[in-house]
Amino acid sequence: MAEQRTAKQERRAAAKAAAARAAQVKKRNQALAGAGAGLAVIAVLVTVFFVVRDGGDGEDVGSPALTTTASVAPSPSAAAAPACAGQPAPTPQEVAGFPPVPAGADPALKTRPQVEPGSGTVDKLVVTPIIKGKGAATKAGQNITVNYVGACYATGEVFDASWNRSEAFPFPLGSGNVIPGWDQGLVGVTVGSRVQLDIPADLAYGDNPQGGQPGGPLRFVVDVLAAK
Repeated sequence: MAEQRTAKQERRAAAKAAAARAAQVKKRNQALAGAGAGLAVIAVLVTVFFVVRDGGDGEDVGSPALTTTASVAPSPSAAAAPACAGQPAPTPQEVAGFPPVPAGADPALKTRPQVEPGSGTVDKLVVTPIIKGKGAATKAGQNITVNYVGACYATGEVFDASWNRSEAFPFPLGSGNVIPGWDQGLVGVTVGSRVQLDIPADLAYGDNPQGGQPGGPLRFVVDVLAAK
């Protein structure tokens, strides 16, 4: 009988040990499963972070050195823009001795002229006196000094002016150093005069010039300050 009780107790103890081991295995498996799920969630969050960072707002995408920019063809509106695109002229600062107005000349030559837009077409050079000077008439081959404001004929937008630099412009008249409209239009103008030159494109920079020059017909207001 004692041996039977001992055998039963051993079987019960073995059963309890087996149950305890099974419980431990189950807990370990549950813990591993939970950890695996946690890692999976972390992996998903990391993936979402990088996807959003790289593609969400367009910033910090790749290396700037490897970024390529696609070329964009000009739109029809840009291609149809006027050839003569002027720029606003800043008010020049007063500089001692500028402008170098000749003795006895009209005091109006000390004031920058306003250039108004023209109307109609310009198919030939037109010289319009504004102020009649009292000096000698200019001749081709002379070195003359002028003040000028240059603008697009159709809009009156100023693209260049000696007044902006507070410096008169000297050049040899009739020598091809300036546009033909100047070489032709300023011959015979008396010193101390202010004239308006309406110049067709073929006597200026053409309709489609290179190098940033204004295209189309131009209007200049020019003061002839000296000739020798």
